[in-house]
Amino acid sequence: MLRILAASVVLLAAGASGAGAQPSSGAAPAKASTGTSSGPQVAVLETVQGTIVIKFHEADAPKTTANFKKLVREKFYDGTCFHRVIPGFMIQGGDPNSKDADLDNDGMGGPGYTVPAEIKLKHERGSVATARTGDQVNPTRASSGSQFFIDVAAQPSLDAGGYTVFGQVIQGMDVVDKIVALGADPSTPRGAGGPNPNKKALIKKATLEPLSKYEKAAGGAAAAPASATPDTTKK
Repeated sequence: MLRILAASVVLLAAGASGAGAQPSSGAAPAKASTGTSSGPQVAVLETVQGTIVIKFHEADAPKTTANFKKLVREKFYDGTCFHRVIPGFMIQGGDPNSKDADLDNDGMGGPGYTVPAEIKLKHERGSVATARTGDQVNPTRASSGSQFFIDVAAQPSLDAGGYTVFGQVIQGMDVVDKIVALGADPSTPRGAGGPNPNKKALIKKATLEPLSKYEKAAGGAAAAPASATPDTTKK
């Protein structure tokens, strides 16, 4: 499975038990079309737990942002789930395999390509970043074509590890907290990478909307950092 490793912290992944199943880098992500809308946009994830609004760091991660917008327009994320939720750490989603009932294949899927690394920004509470395979099989630190995660607390070990941060939650961190709390529920099944709430963390629909609609929330999006410590599960 695609894993993101930093300071012995097992982070994010998408591939079968290691690097062998990482998405092929043969197909480049399509460029985002200009469309008919003008001005900055946000991604709006309508989940069964509530709505999450993501502002893009387009200047710092233009290729990653363009790819994410493309997938939203194609409805790629509709019906997917946050398939890995670690309290004090993050929630991970974006795998098309999470649409089915088989938890064993979650974390292995993608659109069939990777996206070049755009590693610049730090991981703060509410930061949105891409998953990837480890450095040993991915020395360029290319990102998964679709899998992403949302930090629920600052993660300095990820800053050292090198992952592309391309957005920030500006509304709905309470929803992110509800989803990550499912990881502490003993009734939540465990997948290969940790607790997997499946349909309890379903993304019903993802859309693009004007940032101006949410600008008032943009200034204080990520509430105070959570007190829980990052997950330290080792490989």
